[in-house]
Amino acid sequence: VTVLDGVHQLRPGVQIIGAPWRSKNPTTDLTGDAVADLPADGVTRIVVGHGGVDVLDPDPTKPSLIRLDTVEAAVRRGIVHYVALGDKHSRTDVGSTGRVWYSGAPEVTNYDDIEADSGHVLVVDVDVEAPDRPVTVEARRVGRWRFVTLRRVVDTDRDIADLDLNLDGLPDKERTVVRLALTGSLTISDKAALDACLDRYARLFAALTTWERHTDLAVVPADGEFSDLGIGGFAAAAVDELVGTASSDGDDADDARAALALLLRLVDRGAAA
Repeated sequence: VTVLDGVHQLRPGVQIIGAPWRSKNPTTDLTGDAVADLPADGVTRIVVGHGGVDVLDPDPTKPSLIRLDTVEAAVRRGIVHYVALGDKHSRTDVGSTGRVWYSGAPEVTNYDDIEADSGHVLVVDVDVEAPDRPVTVEARRVGRWRFVTLRRVVDTDRDIADLDLNLDGLPDKERTVVRLALTGSLTISDKAALDACLDRYARLFAALTTWERHTDLAVVPADGEFSDLGIGGFAAAAVDELVGTASSDGDDADDARAALALLLRLVDRGAAA
C-alpha cells in the first residue's frame, strides 16, 4: 500500500502529487494547497485529490471545497497535467480542460437516478514527450452490479404486462437491485396479477423493492369481479362482505382488498393445478 501524501517521484520528470484528507472536515482546499507552490519546471505532474469541487457543490462556501479556478490555472500554466479526484461516485469531467476528472466508484453503490455513470475506471494516457503533455481519458467498465429505479403507471392488465416485459428484459438479474415507483388505480384482480408478477421477479433479482415514498396505488373492486368464482353458501356471503368492506373508506378496506386479492390468486392456482 502506497499512501499518496506530498510528492512521489515515479521516474525522472514524472511526479504524482497527493493531497489526502487528514481529518473529516478540512478547513482549507487541500488540492489547491498542494499545487500552489509547484514550479513550472517541465516536470509532468498528476495530482490525486479528494473532495467536492466548488462549481458542483450546492454550498460553494465550504472551506474544504476544491476551487476549480485554482486547479485549472495550474493546468494552464503547465504545472499540472492531470487531476484525478475522488469522492463523487459518478464519473464526471470537471471544468473545460478535459484534465480534471472524477473516475467515480468502481462499483455501483446507489440507484441510477442518484448515481449516474458509476462502475468505471479511467485509463489516462499522458504524452510526456510532447511540450503540452496531451491527455487521453478512456473509461473502462469494471462494475458488475446495477441499481435500477423503474417509475411506471399501472392502471390496467396491459400496464402490468408491460411492467412484466420490462423486468424480464433486465439482464444479470442476480446482480441487479430494482426499486419500483408505481402509481395508478387497479381492480382487485389486476392488483392480484401485479402481486403475482412482483413475487415471481423477487425470486430472480438480487432485490426487488417498492419505493414507498413514490408509490401510490388505489385498489377498487370492479362490478361483478367476484361473481364467477364458483362458490356458494357461507363462502359466497363472506366474499360479498369483503367486497362491501373493500369498496368503503373504512379502516378495514385495505385488509379486505388484500384478502380478496389473495383469494383470487388461490383460485387461479387451484385452476392451474
